[in-house]
Amino acid sequence: MVRNPPPGPDNREFQMVGVDCSIIMNPKVWEASGHATGFADPMVDCKACKARFRADQLLFLELIFPDVPESEKQNFLICGSGSASEILEANAKKVEKLRHAKGSFTTLSGARAYTELSEQGRKEYECPECREKGQLTDPRAFNLMFRTTVGALDLIQELSDLVGVTYLGPKLAGTMQVQDVLARLKDTQAYLRPETAQGIFANFKNVMDSTRVKIPFGIAQVGKAFRNEINPRNFTFRSREFEQMEIEFFCHPSESRMWYEYWRDVRKAWYTSLGIKSDKLRPREQGKEELAHYSCGTTDIEYLFPFSDEPQELEGVAHRGDFDLKAHGKHSRGDENAFAVLVEETKERFVPHVIEPSAGADRFTLAVICEAYSYDESRASPEFMKFHPRLAPIKAAVFPLVAKDGLPEIAEPIFREIKKHFPCQYDAKQSIGKRYARMDEAGTPFCFTIDGQSKEDGTVTVRNRDDASQIRIDKSRCLEYLRDQLHL
Repeated sequence: MVRNPPPGPDNREFQMVGVDCSIIMNPKVWEASGHATGFADPMVDCKACKARFRADQLLFLELIFPDVPESEKQNFLICGSGSASEILEANAKKVEKLRHAKGSFTTLSGARAYTELSEQGRKEYECPECREKGQLTDPRAFNLMFRTTVGALDLIQELSDLVGVTYLGPKLAGTMQVQDVLARLKDTQAYLRPETAQGIFANFKNVMDSTRVKIPFGIAQVGKAFRNEINPRNFTFRSREFEQMEIEFFCHPSESRMWYEYWRDVRKAWYTSLGIKSDKLRPREQGKEELAHYSCGTTDIEYLFPFSDEPQELEGVAHRGDFDLKAHGKHSRGDENAFAVLVEETKERFVPHVIEPSAGADRFTLAVICEAYSYDESRASPEFMKFHPRLAPIKAAVFPLVAKDGLPEIAEPIFREIKKHFPCQYDAKQSIGKRYARMDEAGTPFCFTIDGQSKEDGTVTVRNRDDASQIRIDKSRCLEYLRDQLHL
């Protein structure tokens, strides 16, 4: 997307700039984006076992179906994330069973449901972990950003020392000394970025000034993001550290819908072009009730993983309007139109709209592995990885049929030439069948074998991983053949 941007609508060319922004930015960036106050999950703590739960991931069955028998509740447990309607939709099969058995139900979210329970109801509610009744706290906002401190002073230790003194003299807690440390501690507070997008918005003016790009254009970034997940789980979907791939594409407001549809289609085609061709890849347009308040439209590109009953999001393509640039303009310069651009030809001035393809590299990798896993009992190693050649971690292997008779002397120069350009392995041990099997398991698409005929006519055998077919080519064409097959 950066080195070779695809042609735009009507084959229009556009520019794409790659950036690598800071992981720790000025905390005011997160105030402008809304993360400092709004990027939080409602959490409930158990006072008995100290376990912590996301309140919006449990719809409390006492409110939905008061007469569900205790013995049946575990069968009807409804879990998920997001709004109540999203949770219910994601658990459609379970909900349908309940609907058939009990009739109508309310759609209160878990957080609201628990908050609105009567005092007596809360006393009766059990902790999902230890089953103690009446031990769950009120839901509290838990910020998902990782906090850190910047500066030379160890204010945490200084505050700890003071707090330790307060056990001997409680009045000290309200003294100016403690309050001063707390104030200085707040000034040193910073965050690890929870997404890569805000670094792009914060550098929008820098990119405009230094690269001479013109609207429409995109800024892209691949990098680490961090979220303070309470219970990391579900493979790579709830992890504290993950890899994001994001594009912020800036365009004229009148063309934003066109570019949204363009990027939605381009990004789906990208996954298909890299081997995810099955019907498990499912684009889904979000309903109005799911959209963020600033969004004009969002398409989730989802994949049905073998361990999940419902498709999981690989990427979201969002039409974000002018929300982001106006928010950063207002917070950084006191003017929401501070980042407006001027079109020289028409003298029109406007704040660009943003189309944001935002993908999880970890999730895509997991989808690639699931899609590539293949089984063929006729092979020496029946399990093999059918990676698209461009994604295969090892592109080729070079094998002398035997480690003698002058075959290694022919194989080694071929290996060294390929290794200059692509990840390649050289292997002269064990039978040729076992070597092929090892490469199949690693997903290596092509193996070049040097045998007795190679000494006679200078040709080598090329074996294709997918169907185990073999052809012979001249030894001088190995690198050229590999380039052609990889479309590079």
